[in-house]
Amino acid sequence: MLLVKTENLDPDKKNDNNITTSNTKYYIDTTILNVARKGMEVASYMKDGMIEDWDLFEKVLDYTYSKCIQSESEFHPVLMSEAPWNVRHKREKLTELMFEKYNVPAFFLVKNAVLAAFANGRATGLVVDSGATHTSAVPVQDGFVLTQAIVKSPLGGDYITMQCKQLLQENDIEIVPTYMIGSKEPVKEREKGKWIKKRNLPEVTTSWHNYMVKRVIQDFQNSVLQVSETPYDEKTVSSIPSVHYEFPHGYHQDFSSERFRIPEALFDPSVVQTRGGLVGNTMLGVGHIVTTSVGMCDVDVRPALYGSVVITGGNSFIQGFPERLNRDLSMRIPASMRLKLISANGCSERRFGAWIGGSILASIGTFQQMWISSQEYEEGGKGQIDRKCP
Repeated sequence: MLLVKTENLDPDKKNDNNITTSNTKYYIDTTILNVARKGMEVASYMKDGMIEDWDLFEKVLDYTYSKCIQSESEFHPVLMSEAPWNVRHKREKLTELMFEKYNVPAFFLVKNAVLAAFANGRATGLVVDSGATHTSAVPVQDGFVLTQAIVKSPLGGDYITMQCKQLLQENDIEIVPTYMIGSKEPVKEREKGKWIKKRNLPEVTTSWHNYMVKRVIQDFQNSVLQVSETPYDEKTVSSIPSVHYEFPHGYHQDFSSERFRIPEALFDPSVVQTRGGLVGNTMLGVGHIVTTSVGMCDVDVRPALYGSVVITGGNSFIQGFPERLNRDLSMRIPASMRLKLISANGCSERRFGAWIGGSILASIGTFQQMWISSQEYEEGGKGQIDRKCP
């Protein structure tokens, strides 16, 4: 994610957390995103897990080398993760960029599902990744993705966020981002928040304001939502203790059955409301995604896949997600199959599974023979990526 501000500036000037090129200043990093600045736009270089805006991507790489690694790029081999459905021309363009512009001594691309499996000690398994834009099931066998059996659903964290926003709006709960709040007073439960707007705020853009609003909603998601152990039933979940939540501007209340109803869509898409191009009865729940993917694989590999179902992605942090998936799969798969779900205990381990898997892979002695060296690139060009990194 990037913050972009356009104004007349000295060209090629660089500061601690930004890179200035011509008259556009790029603010990069998570902390600096929260600072209100006039005219800033929020943008991402990724779309559907693939690089979409190459200029922004290069700015991120420039920042990474200058501020994070603090070393010249030609001194370090680079291993990058990629979406299992990444397309050939994007892979080749990335390879060309790393060798031609950054002069890396060696380069390698690995599917992020493979790295997530490695991070959990598996070379074969089914990686269930429920992230912001989609939920996918990716079978991995001996360190290679079985691409013909990848199954995706557009239901992900962004849809959950949209449903949470709709819930708050329907209940007339004001969504006030923290940057706007100068002060607030304590109020009774369900009483309208009493807060004073911060003075001298810059004229922020709609994209940045929406980003800050989304952060408030996501904190609500992380604190309140829970997946029911069994298919959603109003009477059953109403007996479960409610959760109290206070919003940044002081408003607070208990949330009960609605905190189960919203994430239920991940497992039962029939509850999905038709909006934003999503139609529930045409989509697959997480359990159905898994069984469909495994069913598209060779019969001989299916036991190994069900025996190592690796759970990753931001939605897997929702309380009850692994347990519900385990229940759904237990009822779907043949009794002869041994089912085992694997999910890292720590949030960081699950969130950065691909990075951890990459560090493990790159440290293996035999992996040193797998790199695409600069010499191989000079001889075979960008096409080497398809030959050495299938």
